[in-house]
Amino acid sequence: MLPQTLIVAGALIFGLLGTMHLAYTFFTGLFSPRDAATEASMKLTHPRLTRRTTLWKAWVGFNASHSLGAMLFAAVYLLLALAHMDWLREAPTLVWLAAVGALAYLALAVRYWFRTPLIGIALASTCFLAAAIALSV
Repeated sequence: MLPQTLIVAGALIFGLLGTMHLAYTFFTGLFSPRDAATEASMKLTHPRLTRRTTLWKAWVGFNASHSLGAMLFAAVYLLLALAHMDWLREAPTLVWLAAVGALAYLALAVRYWFRTPLIGIALASTCFLAAAIALSV
C-alpha cells in the first residue's frame, strides 16, 4: 500500500506543477520578461534555425510543451498506480523509470529553475525513489 501511495503522491505533485505551469503560460504574464523591450525583441527575432517562428513563439511553445510533458507523466503514473498497481509490482523497473525521470527534472530544477518547482520536484522524486526501492526489496 505504501508504494502505491508514494507513486500517487509523486504523480499528483507533477500533475499540479504541470497544470500550474500551463495556466501560467497562457493565462498570466508570469513567464514574460520584466523588461518589456526584451519581450518586444523576442517577438521580432527569429532563431538561427528558422525564420518560420520567433523567439517569443518558441518560448511560449517550449513552456506549453514542458507543461504537457509533466501532465502526461503524472497521468500515466496515476493511471498505473490507481488502476494497474499489479503491473508496477510485477515490473518495478517502471517505477525506477519514474524515479529516474523525476531525478532528471530535479537536476534541471537545481540548475535552471526557481525554488517552488525545485521543492515540488524534490518531494516527487523522493516519493518515486522510495516507491521504487520498496517495490524492489
